[in-house]
Amino acid sequence: MREHFISPAQAIPYHTNGMRIGLLGGSFNPPHEAHRAISLFAMKRLQLDRVWWLVSPGNPLKNGYGANDIAARAAAARAIARDPRIDVTCLEAVIGTRYTVDTVSYLRRRCTGARFVWIMGADNLAQFHRWDDWRRIAAQVPIAVIDRPPRSLRALAAPAALALARDRLPENEAARLADARPPAWVFLTGMKLSLSSTTLRNPDGTWK
Repeated sequence: MREHFISPAQAIPYHTNGMRIGLLGGSFNPPHEAHRAISLFAMKRLQLDRVWWLVSPGNPLKNGYGANDIAARAAAARAIARDPRIDVTCLEAVIGTRYTVDTVSYLRRRCTGARFVWIMGADNLAQFHRWDDWRRIAAQVPIAVIDRPPRSLRALAAPAALALARDRLPENEAARLADARPPAWVFLTGMKLSLSSTTLRNPDGTWK
């Protein structure tokens, strides 16, 4: 069944009240082992119960995705995940948005008992101030930033990081992020993988 023919309720993965859930959004074009490693790393450091991969229909800050449509990307993501605690969903395509602020608002309305944490790489933090309504995202959900050397210094000096400096938790308190009242964020170090989807794509956008 193609992803956009299911209902919004079907597109929301399994959850229960009190569950601590990481949200990892992206094009997953293609998905790769670093996505899985980041998810397992976040689950351990943040003490999360699950991580949801939100396969985006299109990133407003990037150009098109070539020949790999969302159904193919979702299927490939499920093959890469290989962990029952990682759920893959095309919720954004189902509810008709490409913007994180809409996704977060939707999930907070529909899953009131869940404790969400948005997961992003340091490269995303560096351009977070360019995201649509980024301040409202930060006000709605705690954020975990995964270090991706050598981007660390640029990310921590970026406008959003400076604007949210007072809301940053010490890294040794990362386990309480899911319970923190936003805005709250933590910068997690220790991830060694630097693989990116860009390096795994051919010039025409197809996968290598």
